[in-house]
Amino acid sequence: MAPLKGKVETEIEIKAPAEKFYNIFKSRAHHVPNISSGSIQGVQVHEGDWETHGSIKSWNYSVGDEVGVFKEKVEYNDENKSITLNGVEGDVFKYFKSFKPVYQFTQKDEGSIATCRLHMRN
Repeated sequence: MAPLKGKVETEIEIKAPAEKFYNIFKSRAHHVPNISSGSIQGVQVHEGDWETHGSIKSWNYSVGDEVGVFKEKVEYNDENKSITLNGVEGDVFKYFKSFKPVYQFTQKDEGSIATCRLHMRN
């Protein structure tokens, strides 16, 4: 069977400025569990720090009844307010050879749009 690869994308309207949301994910990702709908239970730094390009973080999450861990190496693009999480290990790799979420925050009127693109390959 040929390997599958693809991208899933979604947009969410947020009632906060794009800069504020980008900075939460960049500088204070440990607060993400407080603003998620319960799907993110924790975020820890394993190498580097919260703000440095190339730092490695570990995310504890749940999808339905399944819980898992996702460890990533982060890339920041301050100009585009985008964050790329290059997956390095975790439960998601039971299903995929590569897994890379990309988040981008764009100002829209008084709020913003959060775009999430999941790039994956099995």
